Amino acid sequence: MGESSRVPALRNGVRILRQLARHGGPMPAAALAAELDLPRSSVYHLLAELERDGLVMHLPEERRYGLGIGVFELGTAYSRQEPLARLARPVLARLVDDVGHGGHLAVLHGREVLYLLEERAPGSPPLVTEVGVRLPAHLTASGRAILADLASAQVRALFPDPSAFADRHGVGPRSLSALRSVLADARSRGYATEQGEVTPGLASIGVSAHDHTGYPVAAVAVTFRQEAVGQARWPRLAARITRASEELTRRVGGVPAS
Repeated sequence: MGESSRVPALRNGVRILRQLARHGGPMPAAALAAELDLPRSSVYHLLAELERDGLVMHLPEERRYGLGIGVFELGTAYSRQEPLARLARPVLARLVDDVGHGGHLAVLHGREVLYLLEERAPGSPPLVTEVGVRLPAHLTASGRAILADLASAQVRALFPDPSAFADRHGVGPRSLSALRSVLADARSRGYATEQGEVTPGLASIGVSAHDHTGYPVAAVAVTFRQEAVGQARWPRLAARITRASEELTRRVGGVPAS
């Protein structure tokens, strides 16, 4: 293949990645072809190439394609130079200093959350949310905070059937209807919670931060021993986490979710 023929393919591959990023969730190949005005055969070929390089992942049960871990790897290389993690670090540090509990920053990756930052508080319990760790989004406060701000169709695409619901300790939503109920509660309160669904005895509160389109790009969360923080104190703690997420939203040039 000559150089001139490679350039259009490269451009169209980039267009596919950008379209998946704008959509905010996995898409069928036919929808990609229609929205980008490309032949289906070309789109399938480009998706196969992108999948081989880890830039796209295929979800066979949903017959959809989403961004792959390779995109995150490129993104983290960029973030090491500046954006999200660096902008969030002082925000998270101030939050943890104020509340006295460990905190973290996470982003959504498929049906999981990926932890970008962790800030330990003196005497706080060890967490499983170390940098680079991935956990099922539907079980974590961070994941629920982000999922609650996604469109219903996007959540349905991520969790199409019971097989999509990973289990850690036998608790947490195991169906789309149960997850929607959890997310509705989070939207009603303005923050998401989890109690012992990631680690028995620990609870978390999470609030999402948004980009310039209002899309939930990350979540700020605090984790604590359930016995140490009674539920009557959770709204006050959530209010402080909300201020941190709003500060991060401003720092990344974002706007609150509509």
